[in-house]
Amino acid sequence: MKSFFNKSEFINVGDTNKTKNPINKDWTVPYSPIPNQLKHKFILSIEGNDVATNTKWIMNSNSLLFMTKPKIESWLMEGKLIPGFHYVQVKDDYSDLEELIEYFIKHTDEAEEIIKNANNYMRQFDNQDVEDWLQIKILEKYFKYSSQPI
Repeated sequence: MKSFFNKSEFINVGDTNKTKNPINKDWTVPYSPIPNQLKHKFILSIEGNDVATNTKWIMNSNSLLFMTKPKIESWLMEGKLIPGFHYVQVKDDYSDLEELIEYFIKHTDEAEEIIKNANNYMRQFDNQDVEDWLQIKILEKYFKYSSQPI
């Protein structure tokens, strides 16, 4: 936030958390619904205390995903995502974010290829029957290893 809030023509960031004691009240902005975010060519996904849940819908969109190397794994198998193939990897301190945005503004063919690869990756989760079966199997394993009755 210190690096980018109201400092870049390419980057629109803000704090949408509605706590009584924000880190910096000047950074507070209204929440932008997903349909509004999808109007942008590039979307940044940031991990918080857990996985960045927006990664899933960004990868299913026509926007280019920018994120640091995932540190937390979910059902999406973030560890299988390949930087430069499924998403644009930014440094952990985001110091190269603006440079990467400028690069992909000029190299739209590369951006579109990464978006296509991300969309293809997400197709493996499109089969609801398989997803339901997988969730049941996960629950069975959970109950087994937690010594709880099924």
